[in-house]
Amino acid sequence: MEKSESLEQYTSLKAIAHDAPLEPGVYLWRDSGDTVIYIGKAKVLRNRLRSYFTGKKDAKTATLLKHAVAIETIITTNEYEALLLENTLIKQFWPRYNIALKDDKTYPMVRISAEGFPRVSKTRRIIKDGSRYFGPFPNGRAVDTLLALVEKLYPLRKCQILRKRKTPCMYYHIGRCSGPCCGRINEEAYEAIISRAMRFFSGDMEALIIDLTVQMHQEAAALHFEKAVDFRDAIVAIESLAPENAVVDFDPESRDYIAWASEGTLTTFAVFSLRDGKMQGRELFRTRSAATEEESLETFVAAYYTPERPPPARIFIQPELHREKNDTPSRVLLQNWFTGTFGRTPALLAPSEKRHEAVLAMARQNALDDLRRRLKERGAGPALDELARALGLHTRPVHIEGFDIAQLDGKHPVASLISFRNGVPDKKNYRVFKLRTVVGVVDDFAAMREVVRRRYARLLREGAELPDLILIDGGIGQVNAAKGVLDELGISCDIVGLAKREEALYLPHTTEPIRLSQRSDGLKVLQFVRDETHRFATTLNQKLRSKDLAFSRLEAVKGVGPKKAAALMKRYRNLASIAAASVTDIRAAAVLNENTALAIKAAVSEALSLQNKPPQARGCGDGSVGKSLALLVMEDSAAESAVAETPPDYAKA
Repeated sequence: MEKSESLEQYTSLKAIAHDAPLEPGVYLWRDSGDTVIYIGKAKVLRNRLRSYFTGKKDAKTATLLKHAVAIETIITTNEYEALLLENTLIKQFWPRYNIALKDDKTYPMVRISAEGFPRVSKTRRIIKDGSRYFGPFPNGRAVDTLLALVEKLYPLRKCQILRKRKTPCMYYHIGRCSGPCCGRINEEAYEAIISRAMRFFSGDMEALIIDLTVQMHQEAAALHFEKAVDFRDAIVAIESLAPENAVVDFDPESRDYIAWASEGTLTTFAVFSLRDGKMQGRELFRTRSAATEEESLETFVAAYYTPERPPPARIFIQPELHREKNDTPSRVLLQNWFTGTFGRTPALLAPSEKRHEAVLAMARQNALDDLRRRLKERGAGPALDELARALGLHTRPVHIEGFDIAQLDGKHPVASLISFRNGVPDKKNYRVFKLRTVVGVVDDFAAMREVVRRRYARLLREGAELPDLILIDGGIGQVNAAKGVLDELGISCDIVGLAKREEALYLPHTTEPIRLSQRSDGLKVLQFVRDETHRFATTLNQKLRSKDLAFSRLEAVKGVGPKKAAALMKRYRNLASIAAASVTDIRAAAVLNENTALAIKAAVSEALSLQNKPPQARGCGDGSVGKSLALLVMEDSAAESAVAETPPDYAKA
């Protein structure tokens, strides 16, 4: 291999590792022939894969990196599922860089035999004779401990072959067996004992642990300390067993799980196949279509299943497209297609049990992760091109600036300016404006004219770059107000408004809005910009109102003026923090005497206590004073939480 080609391959693998999911799962390395050469598991896939490209590499890692050309990841719900799936896939592919499992080792399971008086035992093989199985369990010692405790706690038969006897064996006399061989118990009563024992392995961990804890305390209270210790050991062993999983079960019937994720015209389908109770891996398929999800599913199913890959008896699909009736056009179409192609019709099902829901959820998560990568690879270029065509813009809107106004009855009017480049936030160019001309009045048009004039008059003075598109959060009135200012300044920048209720687009001086499909990538970009402008403006407005009310409340305390109130707000930021502070700290923060600090805590505590009381319970006449104090507390909290928010990642939208 050429040196430059090898470097390019290494760089590509490193990029895949750095963009891997942050969830637990399994990863597969493939060579140039698409052969799996190594399989591993990880608690956090990204961290594990990135470790291959950092630090000094041992001989095995260096060889692996030399031969690998691709990395595939499969997201699981937890690390235990990753462990089981890794085990299954290693036995399926036998990668040459994995440790060979010469004895074809499997994890232990608990078997309840299919007999009249069933026997409970540990096994590593599944016998298809009607027996019930639980597991698999990665902790073999915990299984042994539980089986030993079950034998102590429940009188189950011990002999491998049940033969009729006249007298019971020793186990019966010491209370370890119920004596089915001698007729000392009937099948119905024995099945009740088996049902109680099965709870230890059925996955109903929480209820079982509560029950065992009660029994442990009862035995201890009766001074039966040995039995209490047995229950304690059972609790410890149960807690060490793994939870239910979605990658291995004991249902031998073949079945597929189909889930998908869509964004605009992009859809990724994920198919998980279970055969003989084990997941056989995951397949991803990428499509691009303007069709509905139901139509896309029909097309995908018809393409996926072929004579070489016939459908299983059951196919589970995402529940949102499932219908209770079996005669919907989509279902009839698929049923006819299956019958005509394969001579039979598999059952198309929505998940009815938790295990099926778990597999579909895992398939959905894998589809979402692939869609995220596709959106990141593609960027916002196609969406911006779509906007340019739909709106008749002069150029592709690479640089978009968005405006929104926030106020409450004319108080603290502010405007936000959001900058986007190539469809992603350009946070360093976010701006906020405290409006000057609309204080005390509600006039969105005047507010919009002020902020647009202040923004672009300054850019003209500085000779700075103008945006390709200006987005106004509002309808035709706000758009025309902003357009009038741009005309006065001699700026010919494209401008559009996006109204919230109808999600309609308004161009200046038009009577009819432009309506794009709700699946339009271009519309989603503008919605992202609009939502970000609203979030940013509202955050500042809430913060200003919160501080204003907080200052008023603090200054109402005798001995606290504007300067001392400012010192307290600078130190604590909100009333809840002041209430939680000690009197000594409050005194030090604003140089106060003890009586004043106590009065401040009392006033703030009163405001906080009124937050959850109805107006009539606040002792405030018509409730107006109490309402103001409650509003103070709520807005103070809202401002803090709003400030902590961060703009969403468009690739994840």
